[in-house]
Amino acid sequence: MNLPRAGQLIKRLESAGIDLASVTDVVLTHMHMDHIGGLLVEGVKDRLRSDLRIHVAAAEVKFWEAPDFTHVYMPPGFPDALRATAKRFAEEYRGQLRQFDEKHEVAPGVIVHRTGGHTPGHSVVRLTSGGDRLTFAGDAVFAVGFDHPDWHNGFEHDPEEAARVRARLLQELAATGELLVATHLPFPSIGRVAVYGDAFRWVPIFWDY
Repeated sequence: MNLPRAGQLIKRLESAGIDLASVTDVVLTHMHMDHIGGLLVEGVKDRLRSDLRIHVAAAEVKFWEAPDFTHVYMPPGFPDALRATAKRFAEEYRGQLRQFDEKHEVAPGVIVHRTGGHTPGHSVVRLTSGGDRLTFAGDAVFAVGFDHPDWHNGFEHDPEEAARVRARLLQELAATGELLVATHLPFPSIGRVAVYGDAFRWVPIFWDY
């Protein structure tokens, strides 16, 4: 696979002044290679704490032991690459995985919920601090999902459930007004959700640079 932007997370953490050895917990929304690949970059594991906790839904770990690609529509090569990367990740980090069923408190104010859909163990992370709330939706929402929440994504292992998850999440976020971050939204990837007729609108925050 030719993924020229893979492995940038570590560089960005370093640019932000974050030492890898200071990281105590990692939360995975799911085990697609663009979400776990940073932990597999050469030399990274040696720089992480030996007691690092990696939080992931048990259903996700189970799925990748024998993944089902019958409902996806991925470009050639992707299923094999996803399967191989997930297998390597599980082998290298098995002892540090902290698996949960449906809901898990990672730390005060940081709760991860399994949604399923995109993958069987796909999860979202809800963060609260004082009166502020933010949801990290992983791959539950893509840019096209606001106008067409019922459209299927070719990388979704259960397309119909993924659409239901997306609609419920967008409805909730529009009602609460809390901030949303999702992996594949355009920069700066943070904003709010508004209802627009029978669909939704993405309302990005102003980037203060």
